[in-house]
Amino acid sequence: MRILLVLVALAGAAGAQRQFQGDQVLRIMARDEEQAALLKMLEEQEELQVDFWRHPFGPGHPADLRVPFPSLGAVKGFLESHSFPYTVMIEDVQELLDEEKEAMARSRRVKRSSRAFDFGSYHTLDEIYSWMDTLVEDHPGLVSKIQIGQSYEGRDLLVLKFSTGGSARPAIWVDTGIHSREWISQATGVWTANKIAEEYGRDPSVTALLDNMDVFLEIIANPDGFVFTHSSDRLWRKTRSPNTGSHCLGVDPNRNWDAGFGGAGSSGDPCSDIYHGPFPHSEREVKAIVDFIRGHGNVKSVISIHSYSQMLLFPYGYTSVPSPDYQEMNELAKKAVSDLAAVYGTKYTFGSIADTIYTAAGTTVDWAYDQGVKYSFTLELRDTGRHGFLLPSSQILPTATETWPALLDIMVHVLEHPY
Repeated sequence: MRILLVLVALAGAAGAQRQFQGDQVLRIMARDEEQAALLKMLEEQEELQVDFWRHPFGPGHPADLRVPFPSLGAVKGFLESHSFPYTVMIEDVQELLDEEKEAMARSRRVKRSSRAFDFGSYHTLDEIYSWMDTLVEDHPGLVSKIQIGQSYEGRDLLVLKFSTGGSARPAIWVDTGIHSREWISQATGVWTANKIAEEYGRDPSVTALLDNMDVFLEIIANPDGFVFTHSSDRLWRKTRSPNTGSHCLGVDPNRNWDAGFGGAGSSGDPCSDIYHGPFPHSEREVKAIVDFIRGHGNVKSVISIHSYSQMLLFPYGYTSVPSPDYQEMNELAKKAVSDLAAVYGTKYTFGSIADTIYTAAGTTVDWAYDQGVKYSFTLELRDTGRHGFLLPSSQILPTATETWPALLDIMVHVLEHPY
């Protein structure tokens, strides 16, 4: 298996696109604790090369896993022999990837005859960074660009600052794309940045917010991984840093925070997609955010945007013990998902990470909350599994549009409830 991983890594380094012909995504429901334990064993069978898109949590919670075509017989045989109910969510992963690639090609053909940025298409790192410069140029008194560090491979970690002036003002931090394959996250970040800039002076809520607070938005929190998803492996999740003693690269940047580090819901195996890393904040991409939030000293909210599952989550993830602010956070989340659903009818669940999705140690929002950032939330965007991480570009604008009122609910609440 290690040899296979080395070959995949070499293929990626050579610029070849990884192919997923015949791979399927299965949804599996464990009926009891015994089945839940059996399901987790699948991930440990390295020769099967299964990729959990949604990790098994326990009875009554679905798990989604991508199964490589050569392993389909063995995995389905295992499931049937243990009486697991399962459904095929995606018949052929490569078909969705081919459709996605063609949609991007169409967008670029249109772009050649238009100067306008296409917010309804997926874009590369260079395209997004170039657009960020345009946004700053178009809104010089409101938007600026700052660099908070560099990634492992030397790419700039860029953050958009929305501010009407002043120093050491209370602030809201928003990041998207910390998991590189979750392209709807970065696309929503781009749309949201534009929305904030365009609505200042028009929308009373946005105007009041930016007259009193600053907003920092990091659209691509994992640039190395994001570039790799475009060049080599569309389904890459982690960073791209080397791991001592292993041929497997990368750390899960949402398991690398000093909040229950190394606990349940993370892995010590460098080949795992939820590998927590050798120590907290080992990843430059994570440490840059840590240093920025600590250095700022007045961040009141951290909102980390992911996909998929349609959930609004808050601390804790590393423990099932309710946070001291559980009731307030729960009421705010309830309002936010209600306002989100009012746009297109999209239903979100909400609650603490551990109770709503699964136990997950070392997450962004748990760390932020433990640092005193009271209003710390994670959004898991569309969908619920029909397309998973391969959400069609036709859903970018609806997703971003419906997410906006939920984000605004949180930001306005932060403004109106200082602490």
